[in-house]
Amino acid sequence: MFDSQLKIALKNGQPEAFREVFRLLYPRLKGYCRLFVHNESEVEDIIQESFLTLWEKRNIIDPEKSVESYLFVILRNRCLNYLKEIKLKEANVNPAKIEIEELQYLYQLDFMEKEEKSLEEQLIISFHDAVESLPPRMKAVFIKCKIEKQKQKEVADELGISIKAVEKHIASAKQHISEKLIRLYPMLTFFIARLLE
Repeated sequence: MFDSQLKIALKNGQPEAFREVFRLLYPRLKGYCRLFVHNESEVEDIIQESFLTLWEKRNIIDPEKSVESYLFVILRNRCLNYLKEIKLKEANVNPAKIEIEELQYLYQLDFMEKEEKSLEEQLIISFHDAVESLPPRMKAVFIKCKIEKQKQKEVADELGISIKAVEKHIASAKQHISEKLIRLYPMLTFFIARLLE
């Protein structure tokens, strides 16, 4: 996505380059972060902290490698830490005993040497593909309620259906999407469950 000149300018600490990277990547990073973090203020905090880390570590940027992938790794790590904290709080157990295979699975891929899509991007694409494959009415309900965060009553009134019908569409959509994603990413059941909350 970025040419060498922009990477060099960022590495050299030019604010204009940082603003351009922020402008280009912010929407996609926010979309990814929202998959796992459902609190908007937490999403904003995690993204801003990730960009701050990129700025602080700009001196290690290699113009021949992907800044985009590097930033996704930073964001991924922050999301994993956030989810791990949530999981520990919910489980109320000793951190040494918690099972984190799913978190470790995401660490297995090294994006620094490749320009190909990261696992995060693949998961986002697969999620959107699964949503797009829903029947039209079900898709409309799911998008309005779970992505646009409209209230179920508002959606029911807008579409001229009952709240029970809205709930049924959401439940069916979640099952459909979950089955598709788990087939593709069997090691990520925890993250898929979070995604569909």
